[in-house]
Amino acid sequence: MAPPLLLLQDIALTFGGTPLLEQASLSVSSGERLCLVGRNGSGKSTLLKIAAGLITPDRGQRFLQPGTTLRYLPQEPDLTGFSTTSAYVEAGLAPGDDTYRAQYLLEQLGLAGTEDPTRLSGGEARRAALARLLAPEPDILLLDEPTNHLDLPAIEWLESELRSLRSALVLISHDRRFMETLSRATVWLDRGTTRRLEQGFAAFEEWRDTVFEEEERDRHKLDRRIAQENDWLRYGVTARRKRNQGRLRALHAMRQERRDARRAVGDVKMTVSEGDISGKLVIEAVNISKSYGTEPVVRDLSIRIARGDRIGIVGRNGAGKTTLINMLTGQLAPDSGTVKIGANVAMASLDQGRAGLDPDVTLRDALTGGGSDTVLVGGAPKHVMSYLKDFLFTPDQANMPIGKLSGGERGRLMLARALAQPSNLLVLDEPTNDLDLETLDLLEEMIDSYSGTVILVSHDRDFLDRTVTSVLMAEGQGRWQDYAGGYSDMLAQRGAGVETTSRGNGGGAAGKVAGQAAASRSEQDERNAPKTKLSFRDKHALESLPGRMAALERDIAKLKAVLDDPDLYARDPARFAKASQAMSKAEADLAASEEEWLRLEMLREEIESGG
Repeated sequence: MAPPLLLLQDIALTFGGTPLLEQASLSVSSGERLCLVGRNGSGKSTLLKIAAGLITPDRGQRFLQPGTTLRYLPQEPDLTGFSTTSAYVEAGLAPGDDTYRAQYLLEQLGLAGTEDPTRLSGGEARRAALARLLAPEPDILLLDEPTNHLDLPAIEWLESELRSLRSALVLISHDRRFMETLSRATVWLDRGTTRRLEQGFAAFEEWRDTVFEEEERDRHKLDRRIAQENDWLRYGVTARRKRNQGRLRALHAMRQERRDARRAVGDVKMTVSEGDISGKLVIEAVNISKSYGTEPVVRDLSIRIARGDRIGIVGRNGAGKTTLINMLTGQLAPDSGTVKIGANVAMASLDQGRAGLDPDVTLRDALTGGGSDTVLVGGAPKHVMSYLKDFLFTPDQANMPIGKLSGGERGRLMLARALAQPSNLLVLDEPTNDLDLETLDLLEEMIDSYSGTVILVSHDRDFLDRTVTSVLMAEGQGRWQDYAGGYSDMLAQRGAGVETTSRGNGGGAAGKVAGQAAASRSEQDERNAPKTKLSFRDKHALESLPGRMAALERDIAKLKAVLDDPDLYARDPARFAKASQAMSKAEADLAASEEEWLRLEMLREEIESGG
């Protein structure tokens, strides 16, 4: 096995009185694809910051191979101090890095490079940070929730781009499909320690459940042994004799082991307060349209939503998903057409911006309305502390201002508020934001068992596949199409995903983003599609690859001269190992560059000869 480029060993870190990390380790070798998983609050982001060298642990070692380039993507990128997005991205390049690639990435992510960083939305800031991260093509990429604030075209483009890179990846994400596609090994951070599975995320959940079952069996055996020893201590005639003191010490040790055992964090207990049954027809829209200026958001849409339907609404950012929901639920009048709400419809909603949360209000008051200790759940009163516990909040957090909660905790609180309202229509706008995988599982089960109707907006492909019975898809220019099944079923019916929509949606930043994201394809798709001319990326690569190959050949010659010294290993084994590793990498890069140049040259000749 290749020596690790990055190694963390026995990392320990304590915030306040509770250890966050106790014996955490992480090893990243060249080209490895790791996903880092664990519950919200388990310390994943902190461990990644330690790996990036941004936080010093209380104990443990961090080793980064000399000469290794590493880039880290935080959850909240900071673009202050830069006049444009292009300046921000180019500031991340090292001498000799390709500035054309920086501009290419900005374009592929829907940015011109001239944007003012102080005026960017969360999604635009994330796109600029991704361009800065990917432009140098570093040896190691540390990615903390890279799909946050991205729409489906950008997620699928990023997935394709990361697959084509030779960089090693360490990835934190709540997007199952994204992790399944990219990961080849899984590191599980649980109760301060790490475990490693040499398989991708697709195998993780079954492995995790097996570990928990084994722990429960071991805990049950320990409980039985403690009970037996307690009986001996209480009733054994010889319990106090000197020769039995060893047995007594063993009992105390077992009790201490039982006290010290940190159980897995509990599950969210998620139930929804269901109101009276609605009529069979919940919503009927007939030829509804809505435009902002000259751009149509919805055009001549007719749809009937019946009791029990689960409708997923998908599309690029700016396609009008939230506008469509507001029209269907009667909160926004259409420019033309009619919307009829069925009899006895009681709606509960969750908005993506968590706008209903006042940062100065406590958790207790947010759920009770203030002046009470009970929450009405399913028409029955429940003590607020018990209800908070169901959503994994501690008693100490009950009187904490909402502004001090993490993103995941705010998401759980919004769910707690929405699900306490009696309803037969649930409207969920990006409900998966900031939720960990276990909470997502519970939300999926809740939706499955809910007897009412569900309308949800999501960019999470796996979540859509698990929850919805049909997908309402933004086709561009205000057109919406209904597809039976989940997201994968929609792909099979359309033959393409969200990235191919709105190609001609001229005018407006949203249309520009969609058009540029639509133009992005996986490398394999580009090779298979008939071409009439070389793309900007291919043309630039064809021009720059000969120089890169020549530079690699010079590097290989220099390294070969160093390794030809027969006494080098005995004299300086560290230098020998470093030179050997650099030699292997340079030879692999040269072979890949030659193969790519040959492919592009053949493509150029084919295009020039007319196919």
